[in-house]
Amino acid sequence: MTPSSWTITRRDLIRTGTLAAAVGALGMPLPGAPATATARSRVVLARDPAVFDAAGRIVAERLESMLDQAVCSLFGVRNIQDAPAAWRQVAGPKDVVGIKSNVWQFLPTPKELESAIRRRLEATGVAPEDIAVDDRGVLKNNVFRRATVLVNIRTARTHHWSGLGTCLKNYIMFVPDPWSYHPNACENLGALWQLPQVKGKTRLNILVMLTPLFHGIGPHHFSATYTWPYAGLVVGRDPVSVDSVGARIIQARRLEYFKEERPISPPPLHIAAADTKFGLGPSTMDRIELVRLGATAGSLI
Repeated sequence: MTPSSWTITRRDLIRTGTLAAAVGALGMPLPGAPATATARSRVVLARDPAVFDAAGRIVAERLESMLDQAVCSLFGVRNIQDAPAAWRQVAGPKDVVGIKSNVWQFLPTPKELESAIRRRLEATGVAPEDIAVDDRGVLKNNVFRRATVLVNIRTARTHHWSGLGTCLKNYIMFVPDPWSYHPNACENLGALWQLPQVKGKTRLNILVMLTPLFHGIGPHHFSATYTWPYAGLVVGRDPVSVDSVGARIIQARRLEYFKEERPISPPPLHIAAADTKFGLGPSTMDRIELVRLGATAGSLI
């Protein structure tokens, strides 16, 4: 398979009329690697344009409502009034919880989201001193060192080394030498999820797509020109299916914006590898159950 063969093309869109039907356009199995037998993974896409006020600022109440609805749907709780029951499937009184955030200066994880998650965990009985939000200091953070549960949240963006910075890449700060994962477009990021301080602990992955970055060139690139008010959260239990949905949305936005095929560069090989090489979850849409909540116009998937 050539590096660009995973991308969604205009022909795919014309032929299928939907990105979801373009199975394998992103996250195809690696050459010679067998597809995993992973069961269908539920991913919730929640969107609400009213999450922004007239000045483009986040409306905390709307964001919290999106969050609760998505978590309820993910864990099979039908009534948002019963949201605490859904959050109890994330953590409880005996747990120590590390909320792995992202502090990148241009598109950090929203403080409103961090605070909302902390409050909901406290409501399930997790002691306040047993909850921490951190990014670059996780290796020295005492809560993260004791954590029984991790919640993984970060904003989606294109990335110079890995093609995309999404949930899988967010755990790169759990190693002292992040640069050692840069070869071949960070293909082996899935190995991070096998580290003792991480393995089996992540109960919730949230890819923040309020104003994702869909294009850039060079290290630490950012231009607000290449963000847009998608007003979404992509939520799931495994990082691969969440990232696969996010990748398709960003690729579709690139096609919509540039009016031509512009593959994400470098190709995010780590998403498919996390499926076929590390068995962390499904990367193809035929193995992902996508649940849509809220606005559908402009969903791009």
